Amino acid sequence: MEHFQPFTSSDLKSLLNKRSKESKFGEHVSLLSDFSNIYEQLSNIDVRYVIFGIKDDVGVFANYGHTGTSEAWNAVIKSLINIQSNAYTKAKKVLILGHLSFDSYHKKLDKLEQGSKKDITKARKIVTKIDEEVSFLVSQIVSAGKIPIIIGGGHNNAYGNIKGTALALKRPINAINFDAHHDFRAEEGRHSGNGFSYSYAEGFLKRYFIFGLHENYTSDRIFKTLKKIKSIQYNTFESIAIRKHLKFKSELNRALDHLGEGPFGLEIDCDAIQGISSSAMTPSGFSPNSARRFIDYFGRQKDVTYLHICEAAPNADNASQIGKLISYLITDFIRANSDV
Repeated sequence: MEHFQPFTSSDLKSLLNKRSKESKFGEHVSLLSDFSNIYEQLSNIDVRYVIFGIKDDVGVFANYGHTGTSEAWNAVIKSLINIQSNAYTKAKKVLILGHLSFDSYHKKLDKLEQGSKKDITKARKIVTKIDEEVSFLVSQIVSAGKIPIIIGGGHNNAYGNIKGTALALKRPINAINFDAHHDFRAEEGRHSGNGFSYSYAEGFLKRYFIFGLHENYTSDRIFKTLKKIKSIQYNTFESIAIRKHLKFKSELNRALDHLGEGPFGLEIDCDAIQGISSSAMTPSGFSPNSARRFIDYFGRQKDVTYLHICEAAPNADNASQIGKLISYLITDFIRANSDV
């Protein structure tokens, strides 16, 4: 993999802040020493979760969004390895693999303009190359019998997650998406707004549930399209949190019923969380604690095959807080899933 950067013991040492009489998460996670055959190495190590990052802004740019999602991994890994290691955080079940770095693509992106249709077309072609690397790495992890936890990048990477998992399992999978947006836009060239529509059209995605659509940012055309496809269901943020016609807990159950039997991916878009710096930051959305409850619920299901947390775009002022929030989400998932 051309763009894969391993997370090494020296990387860990440089980020770890040890304290007397405390045991940090990073002191107990596993690392790989040989990356020549990731599938083989993972198959022979006793961990359940494999965490890796994606440093990618291209998909967001190609969807006319605000870039910065490539910064999430650095914020998260620094926070995650420095939380406490105890009976609740279960560090020994975790391997930190590394990240996919697309610096060469970002250099090309610096020369492109979002106002140019030709440049947007160029960016969307680059996204297809990113798709290949993401789907390959996810397929290696899932084939080795582990659960990938994917951090960072735009929501374009849902396509690679779904495809890679489906290829590893040799069957289409389902997906639940905690998101203010449907990401089921037209197949007009790959970007962060059509990862699920491409996955569905290509047969990798079977059933899909969108949790918390924002009514102000979903077109009438899309609502009509979604209603026509029986394998897709959704609810809206307003119906749950504003009008309260629907109850959060009941909707969790309904979403799970829609997914039915079989493997599914768990997608978390930080655009859905109020006040979180992201590619489409919202002043009105679900609280961080609601996101944590959502992950806890679906993390407890036996058929969950991966967790993807995307679209966060930290800056110098809030990187530590975003890293801390996503670390909560990661450990919530691990705690819930460890009991399955």
